[in-house]
Amino acid sequence: MASSSPRGIALTLAAVTAVAVTGCAPQDDGKTTTATPTGSAAASCAKGSLPTRTPGKLTIATDEPAYEPWFRENKPESGEGFESAVAYAVAQQLGYAREDVTWARVKFDTAIAPGPKNFDFDINQFSVTEERKRAVDFSTPYYLVRQTVIALKSSKIAGKKTLADLKDATLGAQVGTTSYQAITDVIKPTRQPRVYNSNDDAKKALQNGQLDGLVVDLPTAFYITGAELTDATIVGQVPQVGAPEAFGLLLDKNSPLTPCVNAAVDQLGDAGTLKQLEQKWLAQVAGAAELT
Repeated sequence: MASSSPRGIALTLAAVTAVAVTGCAPQDDGKTTTATPTGSAAASCAKGSLPTRTPGKLTIATDEPAYEPWFRENKPESGEGFESAVAYAVAQQLGYAREDVTWARVKFDTAIAPGPKNFDFDINQFSVTEERKRAVDFSTPYYLVRQTVIALKSSKIAGKKTLADLKDATLGAQVGTTSYQAITDVIKPTRQPRVYNSNDDAKKALQNGQLDGLVVDLPTAFYITGAELTDATIVGQVPQVGAPEAFGLLLDKNSPLTPCVNAAVDQLGDAGTLKQLEQKWLAQVAGAAELT
């Protein structure tokens, strides 16, 4: 994977810690929708009081497959990879030992759709948006993220520096993601973007020459170009519009677990745990140039 400057890493880590502590979310007023439990309310966050799907157990969901660097070797139960490590840290903060955690596999677009969930919370690079918050709950953010364009080195957009250079490009992204939204709302190419059920499908389209470029989050961009597609390169980061995009844990709408999960994420931010986990698993994701 590509390396990044110490200053870039420090800025990214500082930003994540600040977001985790203050609880600000994209397109929001900086306030969480559910208050963090205090005093007697905190007692309801004890393991024995939490109304989880299975008493005494915590069911955590993610996609199939689960990608690096968020998970290692498609094994969320391993505790390796940034989001696997964060999930177990939240579980521990809530009082659940590793053996008390059960993993479920849920597709990205299924998880964000309205309706009852078969998990207690889902961790799968869900960007917090106002539209999604009408259907589901989100925890306070655990990671700030940027969207990034990648391309084959032979692509006509490889080496381009501006959004204007991408106007005539055929770009693609996974369905229902803010990566796709970055294409339609920020890059705004003249050609209709292509949508795929998974990043694996999108990568195949890129390899087959069906796409000029693929939009993914920055850590995924570094992993794809550094470990999966050696003939691919990062074109640049998409400019941030409005508040920083952030990842949050996803829960059922009005879940009784939301206040306790918020408190757990906040506590991990206060303790510096989120910063430590990001440094361990995502230390090489900062530094890609921004498209102007």
